Amino acid sequence: MKTPIQVLKTYFGYDSFRPGQESLISAVLSGRDALGIMPTGAGKSLCYQVPALILPGLTLVVTPLISLMEDQTAALARRRIPARALNSAMSRTEREEALSLAAAGRLRLLYVSPERLTSPRFLSFAEHADISLLVVDEAHCISGWGRDFRPSYRKIADFAARLPVRPVICAMTATATAEVRADIVSSLRLKDPLTLVTGFDRPNLFFTVQHPADKWEALLCFLRKYKGSSGIVYCMTRRTVEALARRLAYHGFPCRPYHAGLKKSVREQNQRDWLAGKIPLIVATNAFGMGIDKPDVRFVLHYNLPMDMENYYQEAGRAGRDGKPSECILLTNDRDLPICRFFLDHPERQEAGPARGVHFPHRRSPAEVSSEAFRTYQLEKLRNMQRYASGKSCLRRAMLAAFGEASPAFCGKCSVCLRLPDPGLKSFRLRPDLENAALHRELIALRRRLSKKTGVPPWKIFPDRTLHDLALIRPLGFFDLLMVENAGLIRCLRFGRPFLEEIRSFVETH
Repeated sequence: MKTPIQVLKTYFGYDSFRPGQESLISAVLSGRDALGIMPTGAGKSLCYQVPALILPGLTLVVTPLISLMEDQTAALARRRIPARALNSAMSRTEREEALSLAAAGRLRLLYVSPERLTSPRFLSFAEHADISLLVVDEAHCISGWGRDFRPSYRKIADFAARLPVRPVICAMTATATAEVRADIVSSLRLKDPLTLVTGFDRPNLFFTVQHPADKWEALLCFLRKYKGSSGIVYCMTRRTVEALARRLAYHGFPCRPYHAGLKKSVREQNQRDWLAGKIPLIVATNAFGMGIDKPDVRFVLHYNLPMDMENYYQEAGRAGRDGKPSECILLTNDRDLPICRFFLDHPERQEAGPARGVHFPHRRSPAEVSSEAFRTYQLEKLRNMQRYASGKSCLRRAMLAAFGEASPAFCGKCSVCLRLPDPGLKSFRLRPDLENAALHRELIALRRRLSKKTGVPPWKIFPDRTLHDLALIRPLGFFDLLMVENAGLIRCLRFGRPFLEEIRSFVETH
């Protein structure tokens, strides 16, 4: 029998496992249930694909979207691993062929939707199949406390109990709070599971929060910075999606809309064009995203305040899956909170009608939890999101705290930390970097000279805090300069050139 590391090298071409993978694989191979909470890009699929190539029987993978099944089976086919999907997009003949191959022991993995588990034909197959591993992908969908509750996930445990021999159950997800984790273990009836949380931090992501009076102008500034790069703009309502998509296209930013009110064929075509790189930008409600695995997304911008941190983490986390630096931007102002509270009080308005609506987490049934208790829970999650958006402390720390993960008070990779001195330093330096301090002194001297020449007070040229940010960020172009907080369009037009020249000269010298 091959070892996990041999399978990893032979089929997937890797020389070593990533953090957490080997522990989960060992647990599954030893016959122990497992729950893996691993961030996007951490290699969750390998945690069950490697055991699938070692265990003697079939690995059954329950996953919520057809696109997820197709992506996974196509990737496995390229590695000559026998795997099939079973979904409603297939013809009856194709479905029967997949079941026949699985029954004959000619498949290692079979991907199905949770709804498929209750169909009489599939139950008949499963009750006679040698299923050694049952994988529950996107396992947070089982929890009524979560953001993507699917009632059919609640029936997975009953399905497993009907099998002649209960298989090992491995549940995987990228995001789950403590409440959701407990719900997954309970609902799937996991037996003494190894619960492994590898951490939620994505070090390559830079987090930004801004509170612009004019979101449209702020959006344009960000898109100019990333023009030509792949990105997502999330909006709360369909109406906003449609309006922004039209305005952006008019202003020269090729983009497409995506929301549940569009025809399915239009949605799918827009998604395909974006995935293929035919258009760099997609403007969407949060109906867009699950199953999207585009590695080169350089930014994700939220035009409205999300309802909770789980939503935001999942959506923002679609940036930088290739591990390269990427940015997650949240634009919010006082008008967002009343909208969030409206949808909190009127969940029936979710995705209602062609012109408005929002994707809202499903309520649990009254038998499971009262509507008032659920509303209180959602309101607390909204308050957590407000605290993050206030920008009063490190954004990374606020985000990780929502998932029960501790982190330093200063990350140096968010818009808040760029404005604040490192608490571990006595003198001003946004990093223990002498060059930043030297550039800062030169910019102060330049501002003094310009003030003397023009008669404009120094603070009206650029405030002290802006000079601090300029010394750290070192913008080299006009639009990069505009992105610096409190730089302002008028200031940049009037005084930007000499500051950019000073920074360029400094960068070349150092």
